[in-house]
Amino acid sequence: MANTWRLQRLPSAHPGMAFGARAAAIALALLAAGIILSFFGNNPLALGAQVIKASFGSTYGMEDLGLLVIPLILTGLAVTVAQKIGAWNIGAEGQFYAGAFAATAVGLFVPVPQPLSLVLMFLAGIAGGSVWILIPTLARAYANVNELITTLLLNFVASLLVYYVSTDAWRDRGGMANSSTARIPAEIPEFWGLVHWGLPVAVLLAIGMALLLSFSKWGYEVRLVGSNPAAAKYAGIPARRHLITVMLLSGGIAGLAGMLEIAGTVHRLQGGISNNFGYLGIMVAVLARGSSIGVIFSGALMAFILNSGIILQTQGLTTSVVLAITGLILFLTSIGDELAHYRIMRDKS
Repeated sequence: MANTWRLQRLPSAHPGMAFGARAAAIALALLAAGIILSFFGNNPLALGAQVIKASFGSTYGMEDLGLLVIPLILTGLAVTVAQKIGAWNIGAEGQFYAGAFAATAVGLFVPVPQPLSLVLMFLAGIAGGSVWILIPTLARAYANVNELITTLLLNFVASLLVYYVSTDAWRDRGGMANSSTARIPAEIPEFWGLVHWGLPVAVLLAIGMALLLSFSKWGYEVRLVGSNPAAAKYAGIPARRHLITVMLLSGGIAGLAGMLEIAGTVHRLQGGISNNFGYLGIMVAVLARGSSIGVIFSGALMAFILNSGIILQTQGLTTSVVLAITGLILFLTSIGDELAHYRIMRDKS
């Protein structure tokens, strides 16, 4: 009897293997980045120590991470929710802007007490994101138009709209800045330093979506439509209705991220307010591998990478070098996540 060996991909990765593969990938990426930095005359150990100290060695650094992780969790969750039904929402960036735009409109032009204003801004942010994804959703549901293209193109429309109103129609003409609106009167309270209550909202929403998708009838039907449309159709599940619901929910979550950024962090609408959070949310979702809970941890990892990039730029590294290191870490981490699914199996013959 001879033994033969083969490489087999398993449908799921063991948590220990997945963690080990990701840790090894990050270590390999940092090693490669260190070698490259050394080649150009930098001290990678000193730079690494500076990143760790600036990120975790002070309250200010931890607060920066907390503020970055809020929109990353929400935009990553928006993409992840759409993936559950087999759709790709590449428009979280535009929906983020739309949510920020709608929330700003309420905050500036609806004269109500601050608590009520925050509630209305919250609802407006969700509605803004949902409205922004409505046309791609209906096009996909009724005409089978690829949502990758439609959601992506609307990103540019939303960003240009925000640039227009913040530099012209809604510009703060009595202030020092020429490219932003007046400060929004309503503000989300802070619960730890500069970090506002948007952080627990984002974390609880991710946990809630995980429970809803895993343990409800609606969640089961959504997952079935996404994984096996033919079986869902045979079972009489309303796939089109679920697609519309999930896509609008996805857009609403991204819009909420924009509202929280306005009311909790920036406090005024301005061009570039997103800082590419919508696009980075795609990477967060990919690293989370379809897990709503995983979005919390991958969002935290992405926040640390972004914060590290900012710190490295203060140490004299160019933006191109920082982006290259960031891309290398994400690239190798994705490979590590995929390799964690493979095992060497023995066949007996």
